[in-house]
Amino acid sequence: TQAQWEALMGSNPSNFPGLPNNPVEKVSWNDCQAFIGKLNELGLGNFRLPTEAEWEYACRAGKDTRYYWGDDLHEEKIDSYAWYDQNSGSITHGVGQKLPNSWNLYDMSGNVYEWCQDWYEVYSNEAQIDPIGPDSGQGRVWRGGSWYFSFQYCRSATRLFLPATLKNMSLGLRLVRDANG
Repeated sequence: TQAQWEALMGSNPSNFPGLPNNPVEKVSWNDCQAFIGKLNELGLGNFRLPTEAEWEYACRAGKDTRYYWGDDLHEEKIDSYAWYDQNSGSITHGVGQKLPNSWNLYDMSGNVYEWCQDWYEVYSNEAQIDPIGPDSGQGRVWRGGSWYFSFQYCRSATRLFLPATLKNMSLGLRLVRDANG
C-alpha cells in the first residue's frame, strides 16, 4: 500500500497520493528492488517479487479459466472482482475491496498491474513446471490488469513487459515471502 511504501521509503511516488490503503503505483522494477532491499534489512523474512509462474499460479488459484472467477465470457461478474477502466472512476482503490480468488488472495486482477521478477521472453512450447524466466531480456514482466485498462487485460494469462526503469501510474507490486525466510 501507499502507507507501507511511505513508512519504509520516506516518500510516496504514487500518482494518487494521500490514499494510504490504496496500492502504491508509479514505481519502477528498480524502485521495487530498493524497497525489497530495505524491507529485508528489517529481519522480518526474505521478501521478493514473485516469478511470473508464481504470480500466475497464485492468481489462478487452481483454476484454468480466463479469469480466476471463471470464464465470464460476457463480463457479467468482473465488477465484483476487479477494478478496471469501466468501473474504477479513473483512479486506484483501496486494497481488498473486491472479492478474492478461491485462495483468498485479493486484487490479483485489476487495480494495478504488478511487477514480476522475470525478464520477458516468448513462452516455449515445452511443458514446464515452475519455470524461471531468462537471465536477461528487453523488459521485466508485469501481470494483472489495472484501473486504467479494459477488462480483457484482467485475464489470468495476460502478460506485458516494460524496461525495469519505467514508472507507470497503472503499475505497482505484490511481494512474496520465501518459506525459508
